[in-house]
Amino acid sequence: MLVCVPTSNNAGMEGVVHEHFGSAPFFTLYNTESESCEVIENRNAHHSHGTCHPMNQLTKFKIDAIVCSGMGRRAVETLKTAGIRAMVTKADNVKEAISQLADGVAQDIDPATACRGHGHKQHLDSTVEEFGRRSGSGNGRREGNHHGQQGNGRGRVNRKRY
Repeated sequence: MLVCVPTSNNAGMEGVVHEHFGSAPFFTLYNTESESCEVIENRNAHHSHGTCHPMNQLTKFKIDAIVCSGMGRRAVETLKTAGIRAMVTKADNVKEAISQLADGVAQDIDPATACRGHGHKQHLDSTVEEFGRRSGSGNGRREGNHHGQQGNGRGRVNRKRY
C-alpha cells in the first residue's frame, strides 16, 4: 500500500504532519510493502483557498491512502471518487501516522465532517474543532487566508458606519 502523508518538512519518517493536506510544503510517500520512503515537494503549496489541486502531481504515484490532520470536503470527495482513502490522524510525525494506520487508529474522513476551510482541523471523533479565523495583514479589509496574505475585498468590511 502506498500512503501519502502531507508534511511540513523534508525529514522522511520524522517529517512533521502538516495541518492541512493541500497546503503542505511536502508530501511524504511511504510504501508499506517495501518499507521505503520518498519525499516530494508540493509545487502548489502556496495557493488561494479553494484553488489547490495537489492530486495533479500525486496521481502518477498510484496512492492508496492519504493520512493527514485535516482535509476539506471537496478533496475528500475527489479522493473517494478516485478510490483513494482519505484518513485522519492525530500523529505528530510520519512514523506515528503509519503506525496509527496499521493499528486501525487512523479513521476515514467523512465528507460531512471534513474541514470547512483553513483554520479548521479534523479530529478522530468526527467533529471539527474551530480555531477561529485569522486576520489578514495590511488594512484588514477581509479575513486573511491561511498564508496571512492581504485580502482582496471578498470578506467582511470592518468599518463603522456613521
